[in-house]
Order: sequence, then structure tokens, then C-alpha cells
Amino acid sequence: MDESKALLCLSALAHETRLAIIRRLVPHGRHGLCAGAIGRQVKAPASRLSFHLSALEQAGLIGSRRESRQVIYWIEPAMLGGLINYLLTDCACARPDLHGPCRGQMRRNAA
Repeated sequence: MDESKALLCLSALAHETRLAIIRRLVPHGRHGLCAGAIGRQVKAPASRLSFHLSALEQAGLIGSRRESRQVIYWIEPAMLGGLINYLLTDCACARPDLHGPCRGQMRRNAA
């Protein structure tokens, strides 16, 4: 991932509602969630939700598809993983002391 793409992704994530959307979508994988369910879970009205979903989609962090009258959103794992990799390798210079806390946190969250 290049720096400009990383900055676009980080900018899109730099809002509590957008971060909450990502948090809700990750467990659902490619199946995703419909916009209405996302809005209820993050307590965002439809007009604001549309704005936040658009910002995340423009950054490439989520994708969407239409199913009948609903729009389903899902996480783009390659983009989110690419951003995490960029932060850990390019920004953190692959320092093991920075990677260690990340692995420890992942193990605690998985338990």
C-alpha cells in the first residue's frame, strides 16, 4: 500500500461512527450487513449513515452490493489488512517490540 492510499484509509477511519461500522462488519465477512442493520447497530440516522458508508467505500475499506431493495455492505479484507501491514512494516519499520503488543492483543481478543 502506498502512503496516499494509507492516508485515505486512515482519514476514513478517523471518526467514531465509521470505526464502529468497520467493527460491526468485520465478523460478518463477505456476507456483510444491510444498511438498515448497520444503522441500528451504530445508532446513526439514514442520512448520516449514507455519508459514513460512502467515505469508507471511497477509501476502499468496504464494498457493497444490491440485493433486491437492500444494499449489503461488507469489509474489504485485503484493504484493511494492507493498511495494518503498512502501519506495522512501513511505519513501524518491522520493529518486534511494536508487533509483540499487537499479537498479544489479538490473542486476548480471540479468547
